[in-house]
Amino acid sequence: MGAYELLGLLRQEGLRSPLQIYRALDRLVEQGLVHRIESLSAFALCVHSECGTHGRAAFAICANCGRASEVHDLALERVLRRIARRQGFQTNSATVELSGLCEACAH
Repeated sequence: MGAYELLGLLRQEGLRSPLQIYRALDRLVEQGLVHRIESLSAFALCVHSECGTHGRAAFAICANCGRASEVHDLALERVLRRIARRQGFQTNSATVELSGLCEACAH
C-alpha cells in the first residue's frame, strides 16, 4: 500500500498530512513491523515474526497482478552479509525485490 492510499484510509482518524504518514511509516520500518518496497513506492506489513529489527526481507512481486509476497531465506541473508563484509560495508537493512509472474498469473 502506498503512503497516499494509507492517508486516504486514515483521514477519518484525524491524519491529514502526508508527512504524518511518512513519519509513522518510518518508525514502523525502524521497528521491523513494516517493509518498504522501493520498486512499488509502497509499504508492506511484515508477515514474519522473526524479522524483528534486522531489516532484511525479500519480496516476489508479480508484474501482472501486483501481488507482493514476503519471503525469507537464511542462505540469502548469509550471502548478503558476506557481500557487505567483503566491501567493508555495514548494512542497516537489505530488501531484495524479485520481479516476474506469480503462480496464478503464470498459468
